[in-house]
Amino acid sequence: MKSKRAPHRNGRCRIVLTGGPGGGKTTAADLFRREIGERVVIVPEAATLLFSGGFPRSNRELAVHAAQRAIYHVQRNLEDTQAALFPGRILLCDRGTVDGAAYWPDEPHHFFGAVGSTLEDELARYDAVIFFETAAAGGLGIEGGNPVRNETIQQALAVDRRLRTLWSRHPRFVLVPHNASFFKKISFGLAVIDGMVADLLCDRGSTTKRRRTKGK
Repeated sequence: MKSKRAPHRNGRCRIVLTGGPGGGKTTAADLFRREIGERVVIVPEAATLLFSGGFPRSNRELAVHAAQRAIYHVQRNLEDTQAALFPGRILLCDRGTVDGAAYWPDEPHHFFGAVGSTLEDELARYDAVIFFETAAAGGLGIEGGNPVRNETIQQALAVDRRLRTLWSRHPRFVLVPHNASFFKKISFGLAVIDGMVADLLCDRGSTTKRRRTKGK
């Protein structure tokens, strides 16, 4: 479903790449950045930055709460930093601020209450969501090249379902389904990203043109 969402007040657009572990989103983001160059800027995954940097990782409930709150705030500030450093570019976010709710041990609304927000407010931060379904959906391994990933196939499937339930409420949500061919899946994902970027740039250009016309 497509919806004409108003551009952010700072004139930048934000696209989230999300999905269960081992979906290929990080690979797609890197390939797209290399192909497109200065039209977009990547916002790296906050969880990987934290855990690879020494932030403790535990399955204990209070520790998970603390980690997800930290990831949420780092994610928000990473996005704001990249937006400030690269004005005018589209932000391609490797995960978004909604993701923490899927990893929260309790109900999702408890996560948003813990960070002082709501699902609706967090979805509104983004102009589009591209969801890469986990490879676990096809019974494939999800190890990839991420050394901090520790989910089993069953856990990856569960996270994928929770993430999809949350993110699919966005009016501009596109699914990149699992494919036995990783090449075909990534090719489809790149085409979706390319089309979304072009669409958002056109929307923003039309809005800018209307503003200039009103100002005459």
